[in-house]
Amino acid sequence: MDGNSKPPRMMSIREIAATGLLPEHALRLMLKAGKLPAIHIGKKALINYDRLCEALHGLSADVSTKEEQPW
Repeated sequence: MDGNSKPPRMMSIREIAATGLLPEHALRLMLKAGKLPAIHIGKKALINYDRLCEALHGLSADVSTKEEQPW
């Protein structure tokens, strides 16, 4: 890691749900399906919040480009 990069924001499911990004139940389902950038410490999962936001932003970009296509 170079001197300018900062460590990733690792948050629990409840902390992410409190931001209003996604409901807690949806986050738990995504975690169980292996779709979250997470590390497990015991029974607790810590999710890389920045990577999750980037992934969700990428999904919204995919949806918007599909909507623009004429059928």
